[in-house]
Amino acid sequence: MLTRFELDSAGVREILRGQEVRDLVDGVAAEVAANVRVLVPGGTPIEVRGYTTDRGAATVVVADARAMSWQARDGILTRAASFAGLEVKAWQR
Repeated sequence: MLTRFELDSAGVREILRGQEVRDLVDGVAAEVAANVRVLVPGGTPIEVRGYTTDRGAATVVVADARAMSWQARDGILTRAASFAGLEVKAWQR
């Protein structure tokens, strides 16, 4: 017996753009931001910016001119994401 499977692209898109996914993504981004806060000097501004593309997404921003060097030297964002249970991979084209 053969089982047939059809992907409901419109349904998947609706789920990925829905509030439940948005809440999940925002929650994990907030956790990453909290992890970054313990890795940088007190008072360093950390921002979580939620947005939607084809799905809910968020960015954690360390709004400090020294942040690039902290990431290069100590991997602050990579470590913070890892502490939240995320897998970080190098971006490839």
